[in-house]
Amino acid sequence: MSDILVIIPTYNEATNVARLIPVMMTLQPEVEVLFVDDNSPDGTQDIIKKQAEAFPERIHLLAREKKSGLGSAYVAGFKYALEKDYEYICEMDADFSHDPNDITRLVDAVKSGEGSLVIGSRYHNGISIVNWPLSRLILSYSANMYARFITGLPVKDTTAGFKCFRRDVLEAIQLHRIKSNGYAFQIELHFRAWMAGFKLSEVSIIFREREEGESKMSKNIIFEAVWMVWALKLRSMINRL
Repeated sequence: MSDILVIIPTYNEATNVARLIPVMMTLQPEVEVLFVDDNSPDGTQDIIKKQAEAFPERIHLLAREKKSGLGSAYVAGFKYALEKDYEYICEMDADFSHDPNDITRLVDAVKSGEGSLVIGSRYHNGISIVNWPLSRLILSYSANMYARFITGLPVKDTTAGFKCFRRDVLEAIQLHRIKSNGYAFQIELHFRAWMAGFKLSEVSIIFREREEGESKMSKNIIFEAVWMVWALKLRSMINRL
């Protein structure tokens, strides 16, 4: 059994997971992968189950009954990871916007003590994003500046969805108290870990726009992120985080 678990939420990612799983299985050191699927109608679960036949000890599926959001998918995955005693827990997207080969860099950074939570950052050394339209880049960069200004977070990529935790971080941040579900979820994770006294650090990655499938971005997700940073700041000030 590996002590590294990579959690990947999916919804209608059949084409991507068919390509992703073989790559994940070549990584060294070996990792295990947990897909948290929200009842994708495109056959995502069938592909995961089929490929898991060759790697039954390393590919896991948590099948949920309905589409319940990114944040709740990760929380479910985190709880699974803690129950199964993994030491290093990573999260990433299924669409190859995150390079699977960077997982080793994130895990190594945690192991070496660079941080208890290490973020694969798009903004650590300048901007390292490929194939985004300028409008989306401006929105993302501005959102991160806004979140940093309000919360005081000591990282440049507050909304990053590619990271590695040491297990004690997830044990300490009270997963049941997490309120957000979209991109604000990532900000909340970082903020709770930081407020709990853990060291956060960043490793530069190259982020690529997805080639297959559709983005999950929506106006509701943006709105949630706008108000959530204020809620986090206020709760921390009155010790109600």
